[in-house]
Amino acid sequence: MKEPVIYILTNKINGTLYTGVTSNLVNRIWQHKNNLADGFSKKYNTHLLVYYEQFDDMYSAISREKQIKKWKRAWKVRLIEEKNPQWCDLYSDIV
Repeated sequence: MKEPVIYILTNKINGTLYTGVTSNLVNRIWQHKNNLADGFSKKYNTHLLVYYEQFDDMYSAISREKQIKKWKRAWKVRLIEEKNPQWCDLYSDIV
């Protein structure tokens, strides 16, 4: 079953941020954690899931991802800290 989601990964508290979109969050985060996708996330070791939002359709998820990617870093940090002030890895919550 496809569940459109945007997510934010980091390598540590207040570290490098990566924003992505997927239809299978558990599988996608597993791929990031195991360095199976070349690119930004692998290069900067952004393996900690610190934020995610679910959507009814992929169009809405992609629109939100594009919006967040344009944001200033401080806005992204505030978004994360509103729901996850300790910057905990939320992966165990979704498996």
